[in-house]
Amino acid sequence: MNPLSAHARLKILSDSQELEFDLVIIGGGITGAGIALDAASRGMTVLLLEKVDFAFGTSSRSTKLIHGGLRYLKQLEFNLVREVGKERAILYQNARHLVRPEPMLLPVIIGGSLGKTTTALALWVYEWLAGVKVAERRKMLDRHQCLKKEPLLDSSIVRAGAIYTEYRTDDARLTISVCKTAVKYGARIVNHAEVTELIKENDLISGVRVLDRLSNQEFTIKAKCFVNAAGPWVDQIRKQDGSKQGKSLHLTKGVHLVIPQERLPVKQAAYFDSEDGRMIFAIPRGDITYLGTTDTNYTGVIDSPNVSGEDIQYLLKAANRIFPSINLNITDIQSAWAGLRPLIHEEGKNPSELSRKDELFISNSQLISIAGGKLTGFRVMAKRVTDKVVESLTKKTERKFQSCFTQDIQLSGANFETEDELTEFHHQLFGEGKQVGISFKRISQWIDRYGKDANTVLEHAYTLWPDVEDKKLIPDLAEMYFSIQEEMSAHPADYFIRRTGQLYFQHTILEQSFDELYPWFVKFAQLSEVDAAKYSEEIWEEIKAINLLKKLS
Repeated sequence: MNPLSAHARLKILSDSQELEFDLVIIGGGITGAGIALDAASRGMTVLLLEKVDFAFGTSSRSTKLIHGGLRYLKQLEFNLVREVGKERAILYQNARHLVRPEPMLLPVIIGGSLGKTTTALALWVYEWLAGVKVAERRKMLDRHQCLKKEPLLDSSIVRAGAIYTEYRTDDARLTISVCKTAVKYGARIVNHAEVTELIKENDLISGVRVLDRLSNQEFTIKAKCFVNAAGPWVDQIRKQDGSKQGKSLHLTKGVHLVIPQERLPVKQAAYFDSEDGRMIFAIPRGDITYLGTTDTNYTGVIDSPNVSGEDIQYLLKAANRIFPSINLNITDIQSAWAGLRPLIHEEGKNPSELSRKDELFISNSQLISIAGGKLTGFRVMAKRVTDKVVESLTKKTERKFQSCFTQDIQLSGANFETEDELTEFHHQLFGEGKQVGISFKRISQWIDRYGKDANTVLEHAYTLWPDVEDKKLIPDLAEMYFSIQEEMSAHPADYFIRRTGQLYFQHTILEQSFDELYPWFVKFAQLSEVDAAKYSEEIWEEIKAINLLKKLS
């Protein structure tokens, strides 16, 4: 059985009770996944425990960009810009199908935070610090050129502009890809497994009590080292440990709105000023364009940050100000998401001023907690944490571990050395997919999500073909089966939200097709009648919550 099959979860937890791991990681976001890969690739025995699903929190709710760090120049975070610029290049090399160059238009507007000269200077400094390659360096535009690039811009306020390169990604897909790669190096990874208690001996953590939230079974697991990479929940774990003192998290909320592309037909991604000086992205993605983000303090329920009427009006106002002819209103919203940034609190600073740097906390019980940081920098964050684990294990066991080499590890499905090789794979797979009615658009979508692993999805399509009467369902069912068997989709939300993004980016289609597709998920995942009914209700609650946004004002 594939170690990332949904059907393997309980066996992994049960078998893990018989072992003492080198490292247990609490949290299955991008940081926890990165630590699992780094530690396992250095030869450690590793178990990662995620209480809901991989990338459930911050790691599936970002702006979905691998930032070079231009915005951090405002905070004078020069080292951070340099670091994430280097990491962006490494990620592109190691996950070419998931990390794609995105030309970004930066209009210079009257009353904006940057003028033409300061924009050119800022981009020059940014490119120098981030090591941007020549082909992707800025191109300054005069007013006419900027308006030609994006005719939707308000011609009365545009003074000039610039094109520079960012990289887009699918944050949840990146996280699951790192998880899959960690498993190839021997890590054990389980979702829907909540750490409910830290077990201590002589004031040091020796084990954890784990609740499987799907079966309600409990397990006790031992390890030599423990890392708290729980993102917005880091302080909750520190509180369990009795070590929540000194510095603490400061949660800020970022909201994104999904708009049909025909209502916001931007020609390329854009990054522009709102009236209060915060910066907003408008990013086209297939049939939609999404807007974001806000940056406000958050003190509500961590598991379910809300999208408020105020958030919606702020983003719509910002978009209508820069693109006045579109006249967006609340009925244009297809869906939305809200995510939390787990930043380090700094007295007297507003959300936009807080540093995006990460920080390590090591408690008296030897719990290592990691907080802060950015999606782009997850690999170096993981390295810093794993180096600390190596120090601890070396003292305890006198074993030797090799140095970090994750900069050279291609992620699952990313075996493409060049862009030409990626293009050739598209055409090859399309030729094979035509035999079972798979469109070029769907093949491209699969390759964007799974890279070379799209081969396996297509194999499932061939296997299912004789047994599925309604052939139009074949692409969805092949992908769904793959997700359950190869990516631990144990709950429909795992699949419809984080593995495919359908809830956000194909909301209307999902609403129309869910009742037709869901019985197949129940069959493939071998759900009981009780669980099937409960999970269906939970997905419909998610769908209804998005529909309610249109009633906000």
